[in-house]
Amino acid sequence: MARPVTNSAFEGLLLAAGYGNAHAAFARQLNHAGRHEGSWRYDAASVYWWLRGRRPGEHTQAAMAETLARKLGRPVAATELGFGAADSIGTCVYPASVDGAIDTAEQIWKRLAKQLNQQASGVFDSGKALEAALGWRYDLPDEAVRRNGRQQVTSTDVQSLYALADHFTDLDRRHGSGSPHTRVIMADFLLRQVAPMLRGTYTDAVGRDLMRAAATLSGQLAFMSYDAGEHAVAQHHVTLGLRLTKAADDRLYGAHLLANLATQAVFLGHGREATRLVEAAIDGAGRAPAAVLARLHATAATAYGQSGERRACQLALTKAERALDRTSEDPGPRWVGYFSPAHLAGAALRCLGDLHLYTQALRHAPEALNLSRQNTRTRALHTALIAMTHARAGETDAACNWALKLGQHAVGIQSARVQQRARELANTLSSQQASPQVNEVLRSLPPTSAAR
Repeated sequence: MARPVTNSAFEGLLLAAGYGNAHAAFARQLNHAGRHEGSWRYDAASVYWWLRGRRPGEHTQAAMAETLARKLGRPVAATELGFGAADSIGTCVYPASVDGAIDTAEQIWKRLAKQLNQQASGVFDSGKALEAALGWRYDLPDEAVRRNGRQQVTSTDVQSLYALADHFTDLDRRHGSGSPHTRVIMADFLLRQVAPMLRGTYTDAVGRDLMRAAATLSGQLAFMSYDAGEHAVAQHHVTLGLRLTKAADDRLYGAHLLANLATQAVFLGHGREATRLVEAAIDGAGRAPAAVLARLHATAATAYGQSGERRACQLALTKAERALDRTSEDPGPRWVGYFSPAHLAGAALRCLGDLHLYTQALRHAPEALNLSRQNTRTRALHTALIAMTHARAGETDAACNWALKLGQHAVGIQSARVQQRARELANTLSSQQASPQVNEVLRSLPPTSAAR
């Protein structure tokens, strides 16, 4: 059954201009009007979704107004189209086309660059997350992504984007993402540099690599937003990254992004939805390299653990361990090189603790801290997990000792996730605050102001 029209203003303009039953004709005229922006491929389906709430980018809206003005014989302002203000992104929808993804990218990067989301990020939408997973997994691949636009894009240009992504990833791991300034700077770069590249001139091969690089940057910005507690912003960027990986024909990085979305769902308590997201990621990754499979199965274990599925959790951990043992022979893409035995041990701590298997969980504690120096935030997160596991097991002295170490490891880290784990630990220990040792620990923990 067709969805009801929600943009009556746009529908009225189409009817007045004679396009009421000729959506394909309007799309063809629109593509012609926007030819200077590149090879647009809007069609009747695009018009269908615009009528039902999907918001095109500002360049597309300008071309729409021009097309309608020509038919109506009068000026048409973009504000008459009924799409709302530029800072209103609406629901987190998986873009139907590459052009839609480019429009969406421009919208959300502009919003974040202007810091319009800093006071109210919104909430994580598990239903939209599952829709994005289905779109990424089952939509047909894009036949071509080449464009003809204003700016020539070369392979060298694209490689510079990967170098920038590495820089932001390193900053994130060392210091956390709590400060909005880094994210705003990154979004501003994406808006001013990457968005024009996406609308530029490139071959199909360069275009797919460009989509992959843009997905990498969007995925990094998503993870930084998640770490800062900006969950709706993070979901927008993961959804965008998924669509860009589809255009890049890179199923492995798409599976990685979907696993990140599942990790976010676990953090927010959406265990059931997280299992479905990571199962889609594993299914979509197919015969992936061992390092990628290790990461995906570790994420699956945390989702199953939170959902109380003990057998599925332990099976996922076993699969992750076996895959990690094969990584020397099958290392996989460069971006998955971060995933180490310490990261798997952290996942085991989390999921076995959720299943109340505290003794088993704590066997992974030494390995969980065997991290490289730059993984400062992960060290703090794993230290908090160890302290929490001891606390839940009723081992107060050990929990206090590890909590003091958390206070040391968390110095200089700005992370809503670290704050949240510190808050959970403080709540668990607060029932025994009459103890001088517990009181000392509570004073040493990182600030526990509410995460946004």
